[in-house]
Amino acid sequence: MGGEIFGYFLVVALLFRPLVCQQPNTDESFLLEFLGKMGLNLSSNHEFSGSFCSWRGVVCDDEGENVVKFEGSGLGLSGVIPDTTIGKLTKLQNLDLSNNKITSFPSDFWSLGSLTNLNLSHNQIYGSLSSNIDNFGHLQSLDLSFNNFSGSLPEAISSLSKLQVLNLSHNGFEFTIPLGILQCLSLVSVDLSGNNLNGSLPSGFVAALPQLKFLNLADNEIMGRDSDFVGMRSVRYLNLSGNLFKGSVLGAFEGPLEVIDLSRNQFQGHISQVNFSSTFNWLNLMYLDLSDNELSGEFFTELNHSRNLRHLNLAHNRFTKQQFLKVDVLSNLEYLNLSGTNLIGEIPTNISHLLSLRALDLSHNHLSSHIPPIVTKNLKILDLSYNNLTGEIPLMLVQELHAMDSFNFSYNNLSFCASGVLPGTLQAAFIGSVNSCPIAANPDFFKKKHPKHRGLKIALVLTISMVFLLVGLLVLAFRCRRKTRMWAVKQNSYKEEQTISGPFSFQTDSTTWVADVKQATSMPVVIFEKPLLNFTFADLLSATSHFDRGTLLAEGRFGPVYGGLLPGGIHVAVKVLVHGSTMTDEEAARELEYLGRIKHPNLVPLTGYCLAGEQRIAIYDYMENGNLQNLLYDLPLGIQTTEDWSTDTWEDENNGIQNVGPEGSLTTWRFRHKIALGTARALAFLHHGCSPPIIHRDVKASSVYLDSTLEPRLSDFGLSKIFGNGVEDEIARGSQGYVPPEFLQPESGSPKAPTPKSDIYGFGVILFELITGKKPVEDVYQDEREANLISWVRGLVRRNQASRAIDPKIRGTGPDAQIIEALKIGYLCTAEIPSKRPSMQQVVGLLKDLEQISLQ
Repeated sequence: MGGEIFGYFLVVALLFRPLVCQQPNTDESFLLEFLGKMGLNLSSNHEFSGSFCSWRGVVCDDEGENVVKFEGSGLGLSGVIPDTTIGKLTKLQNLDLSNNKITSFPSDFWSLGSLTNLNLSHNQIYGSLSSNIDNFGHLQSLDLSFNNFSGSLPEAISSLSKLQVLNLSHNGFEFTIPLGILQCLSLVSVDLSGNNLNGSLPSGFVAALPQLKFLNLADNEIMGRDSDFVGMRSVRYLNLSGNLFKGSVLGAFEGPLEVIDLSRNQFQGHISQVNFSSTFNWLNLMYLDLSDNELSGEFFTELNHSRNLRHLNLAHNRFTKQQFLKVDVLSNLEYLNLSGTNLIGEIPTNISHLLSLRALDLSHNHLSSHIPPIVTKNLKILDLSYNNLTGEIPLMLVQELHAMDSFNFSYNNLSFCASGVLPGTLQAAFIGSVNSCPIAANPDFFKKKHPKHRGLKIALVLTISMVFLLVGLLVLAFRCRRKTRMWAVKQNSYKEEQTISGPFSFQTDSTTWVADVKQATSMPVVIFEKPLLNFTFADLLSATSHFDRGTLLAEGRFGPVYGGLLPGGIHVAVKVLVHGSTMTDEEAARELEYLGRIKHPNLVPLTGYCLAGEQRIAIYDYMENGNLQNLLYDLPLGIQTTEDWSTDTWEDENNGIQNVGPEGSLTTWRFRHKIALGTARALAFLHHGCSPPIIHRDVKASSVYLDSTLEPRLSDFGLSKIFGNGVEDEIARGSQGYVPPEFLQPESGSPKAPTPKSDIYGFGVILFELITGKKPVEDVYQDEREANLISWVRGLVRRNQASRAIDPKIRGTGPDAQIIEALKIGYLCTAEIPSKRPSMQQVVGLLKDLEQISLQ
């Protein structure tokens, strides 16, 4: 008996040896407690057994007592780092806890004064960055990227005088870059991309950091000029894309730069003025992207010196008409994008010298003549659409298309042999091309014919198809009837059980939707930017007073919209997609997650979503200043026939909104032009900045909202896809007055599916509304009895009487020449033939060009 008891205690002692043997208040105990409390199962993890200095990722000092390095990346750690754990490792120099689910620091974390390298990237840390960071005076590398930090960057960063690498990218940091960063003279790499930083750069920012080699400020709202980069001596990587930089690009070409990305800004001036000089070595240049700016003049002549250039993108600027870029010496090019650069003439035959080319985009130019031989060995992307190319597409090129990821030859005057090309590909990538296959080149003509039994086979196939069709219709009818009965049962049971006030069930477009109250607390609400907040459908019920009609903002085409305030003061607009969906819950969630990642200053952000039974609920940022339709036509507040997220704050004279009324900003041409340009940028981003492109499908005035700063934002993008095909396609094809003519002629051969060109038509209608102040239909059009807005304005433009269409409210607030040119842009957008409508990128450029028209 005694032996058995002794054996029992021996086993227990062995099992709990790490916990018993470790001494309290040692680095071993601190680290063990940290790992245990952060969710790591130590008892089953052999990497954390034996001497603690031999644990995975642990490096101790020579005495074997203190931890000097700990690499805990990807261990599955989650939650708040507890006090008296990591913060007690006083000799710790290197700490890597990246790729976990850590949410916050302990108070004693800032006492780690010996740290030289800190990596907490790819976690879920939220809140502001403490000014206690000045305790890390020995820090050489700081990586907090891909977290949820917010607020301003602390001025205390100036204390990090030894800092060489600073990576704070992909967070929510706001406001300006602190002046204190100029004190970090040892900085070699700075990455602040993907935040909400704004304002101007600190004066002399780049020149003050003599060791700087890598600078990434992409995707913020930072303003600046080329003068900010005077004195740039050592920078090799410069990325300013997606900001608000203006002026010339001349100052950015200094020093030993290898990568230059200035895309998606507002840089202007003649690009050819960048001269080959001793301050910039073109031989070093490997990557150059100046796309989506306002550059003019001709191309660089110095590009001929860039023999090591691999990536060149000059797309969508305002270059003058010019011949094709000389590519003889750019033999290392892998990516070439000259889309929308006003190219004329022929594509040079020496383009065949670009043996390494993987992507070639020459779309939206004026190129003519034949397509020369193009080397397709490595080519994955080819776009020659929207040019004036003629003749045959080289047969060798057609035969290699199957190996490419994407290609487009549409809207030219080309012919080709379509043998073996799928019908869907013909409709998408060869629009306007002629199939000129000779009989000898079409293998279909040489297949053996079997006349016997052919009629029998066709009859058999048709019979089987009809049987399947009838069965499918019966199943669909049964499901619809069953769903209707289920809705009725839910509604009746709800009325019997619900005792609180407020019509939780509602009627929209003859479709009744009733939520399952019993499961309200088990239906999660996903808020993208705040993943740690455990909202449920019950919170949506509370926020909208159980979807009370008093919180109803609009009854739109996709379903009703409610205003609400979630816990934590999150003001949202809740859109219930009552038409149902052909997608499963997983597919709908994946699609909504994708839409939530789409960010642009002129898009209404999708904040989150909830899958409540068979319904999909989209949650958006609340737009304080309502939509453009209400602004233009002074519609009363409350329920509209179209989307409306405005509330009674319109009449609040203390919130700064009253100046957008009839006597305020909307009575100026400058403000209406701003709305048009912002809306155009939003659509251009959806069409050209997303892969695959997103077609909005319902562009109208009530889809354009104004945020708290009166910035236009387009809403409801991407929702139509969730519904799939069927009756919902009719919902997604547009509203009355905005439907393009190709959808009004079902007997024609026009495509029935929405395209970017149908979005452009809807934008043209909005542009006419902004200029004329009239509704698309059922308004009074001068001298016209049976007309709509489109036919009236287009008739005036054709008769050179466009000035008669200008809204009296804005007449005299801007140059009439500008407004008339804007009407002509709308005229192009509303062309009856889709192919004659410009792209949204071109529309953005045309609207920008209006600013150059003087008062004369």
